[in-house]
Amino acid sequence: MQSASGTQLRHLGIIVDGSRRWAKAQGLPTTEGHRAGAAKVREVLAWCEESDVQVVTFWLLSVANLQRPAAELAPLIGIIEDLVLSLRAANRWDIRPIGDFGLLPDRTAHIMELIAAIEAPKSAAVQVNIAVAYGGREELVGAFRRTVAELAARGYSAEEIVDALEERDIARHLYTSGQPDPDLVIRTSGEQRLSGFLPWQGFQSELYFSPVLWPDLTWADFQAALDCYQSRSRTRGV
Repeated sequence: MQSASGTQLRHLGIIVDGSRRWAKAQGLPTTEGHRAGAAKVREVLAWCEESDVQVVTFWLLSVANLQRPAAELAPLIGIIEDLVLSLRAANRWDIRPIGDFGLLPDRTAHIMELIAAIEAPKSAAVQVNIAVAYGGREELVGAFRRTVAELAARGYSAEEIVDALEERDIARHLYTSGQPDPDLVIRTSGEQRLSGFLPWQGFQSELYFSPVLWPDLTWADFQAALDCYQSRSRTRGV
């Protein structure tokens, strides 16, 4: 998929939003909305594969979401665990959980770390980042800390670190190190904000806000976002 300027859509970011509202509109428990949302992730991932997207990042659980009541949060985390395990078991995609796993329950953190460490299937056509316990500010703070620690370990003084610090040093310590930055970010549910999604990586991303609640997203809705991207002329701020 290319934009009007001929730029390939390599990395697609998706802010998954609207599952709770979907459940409420259906008269269902919130947990059922999250289950429907997880099913939609699997469906959309297949669409990404069909559309030759190389990398897709799904934001499923923010740091702020961890403050939700335990009665909602525990089932949601369980659904995310099942989703990540089932996607990896399919042996079809390169599944990469990202986020601050230290904020998660021990079992969940172990699962995310285990999946992240597994070598990608040789036949994997799409790299899939699953953002869990993710916050953009938290990612940047962590990247800065790791960068400073690395330079300090190499013997740099505080003054030398200030002089030596470069953009590439920080980028190397982001969760998505080595991946292309998102070309397009889609957010469902009608909300028109990024809420801290990949703030460093997405500074030049095209944005598309869909009014559709996440579980209701159709192939036509998805294609509309890609068609919109394709029609845009990307100047990258020039």
